[in-house]
Amino acid sequence: MDLFKMFNKSDNSKDIAKERLKLVLIHDRANVSPQFLEMIKGELLSVISDYMEIDESGLEIKLTRTKRDTDNTSVPALVANIPIKKMKDNGKF
Repeated sequence: MDLFKMFNKSDNSKDIAKERLKLVLIHDRANVSPQFLEMIKGELLSVISDYMEIDESGLEIKLTRTKRDTDNTSVPALVANIPIKKMKDNGKF
């Protein structure tokens, strides 16, 4: 959910509440706590930071649902938007 959407007058409160409920249900069905997501976020940043400089102010990691190609079922998906400032040249490649 986009934070700016919450303050946009064109979206009504029904749509915002519906989006929030979807996110709550996804987290419940995936049996993932907010602390677990924070742990994943920290570990992802740690690993990626070895190779790239990251703009943490634009970082967005969330749990959502996506359709599987093979049987068209809906499954939880971890979606990460990690803005990269620049690649590090640290001789690891």
